[in-house]
Amino acid sequence: MRWQGQELGVADTAALPGMETMDGLVRSVTTPEFAGITFHEVLCKSALNRVPVQSRMLFEWTVNPYRGCSHACVYCFARGTHTYLDLDGGRDFDTQVVVKVNVAEVLQRELSRGSWEHGQVNLGTNTDPYQRAEGRYALMPGIIDALTTSGTPFAILTKGTLLRRDLPRLTEAAEHVDISIAMSIAVFDDTLQESIEPGTPTTAARLATVRAAADAGLRVRVFLMPILPHLTDSMELLDDALSRIRAAGASEVVWGALHLRAGVKPWFFEWLERERPELVSSYRGLFPGVSTYAPKGYRQWLAKRIRPLIAAHGLRARADEDAPEMPRRSSLTPVRLVQRPPQPAMLF
Repeated sequence: MRWQGQELGVADTAALPGMETMDGLVRSVTTPEFAGITFHEVLCKSALNRVPVQSRMLFEWTVNPYRGCSHACVYCFARGTHTYLDLDGGRDFDTQVVVKVNVAEVLQRELSRGSWEHGQVNLGTNTDPYQRAEGRYALMPGIIDALTTSGTPFAILTKGTLLRRDLPRLTEAAEHVDISIAMSIAVFDDTLQESIEPGTPTTAARLATVRAAADAGLRVRVFLMPILPHLTDSMELLDDALSRIRAAGASEVVWGALHLRAGVKPWFFEWLERERPELVSSYRGLFPGVSTYAPKGYRQWLAKRIRPLIAAHGLRARADEDAPEMPRRSSLTPVRLVQRPPQPAMLF
């Protein structure tokens, strides 16, 4: 969704560059409880996004109720997408959050079309659907209901503990459609986590959310990624992370090394130069020029280090780069409820 072609007809001379005449813009909101963050409430024309075939992504459809993310993860691969809105991928990505306030209603209409083939829909692949704004706008319950009533399987990837609010709804949904729940936890050192993911819930809070979902009867995978060279890739740290993931009740780990897209790299190196200047030369060696991915040699070294640890902790695992390119619809194994007594039918 771009701002072009969305003019309401009234120019706002006080707006940020590129946002003076956004079609669909309802209002821009700042509130004391979200200090420093502006929410731009818009009426979207579509909710479902088809992932381009040439993409490395292993799914076909996404829904993104928000653009930008207050989690402010320095390494977030989606930062570059904010430039499509004439905003930058740094401070603006963290503080200028676009909210599609009618996304659930639009999604329901799109899913009711006779042409809809009920392919899996993924949430959390661009920006987090359970970021702090969700506590204010509560868009996810309507999205979950729309997907469930249409018989559409879906997957959620989040760092947000607000997922716990919707666990009753998700366990009911799992009686009707295949769902996949994943919690992203990349950093298990509290000091580093506060520095590199300043807007996220604590690691302990996310692990507690994994436990709550597991206790609700859901099988949950944890995304242990990105693994950061020289910061989170030691044997001691990896072993501690996997031990805590296993103790939280996760059934699977998806892991992968850091990659830095062009729209992310400047902001990541700005953080690195400020917080860990001694590592700048090493990272420039790992990610020279326009290189996005860590060298193959580093990824092989990491695999030899982490695979035995994963096995020792009795976890199923998949490396991010192990998954096949096609078919995308079957790339994520649906997560079903643990067997339990029959539940009454849902009413929506």
